Amino acid sequence: MDLDALLHHYFGTTEIETLDEAALELGVERLGTAFWSEPDAGRRFALWALLHSLGDAPDPGTAFKTQRERDAAFDYARAVDRAERS
Repeated sequence: MDLDALLHHYFGTTEIETLDEAALELGVERLGTAFWSEPDAGRRFALWALLHSLGDAPDPGTAFKTQRERDAAFDYARAVDRAERS
């Protein structure tokens, strides 16, 4: 999935830092709805990762059906946390 395409689709711009609070909240709501209704595991993970970067991702333990998906999400979150600290 292309990040710019996702941002434009859900937020109407690739520069979400320019959005006001209401537009940002609406985009996050759209993204969350898409996440919960997406049947494809790969697309679902990409949507979750974007939600995570925006600080609004659901807990991997409840967000993903399989242990493999949950482990991947926890690993991703830990890697992002480590990168942010260094």
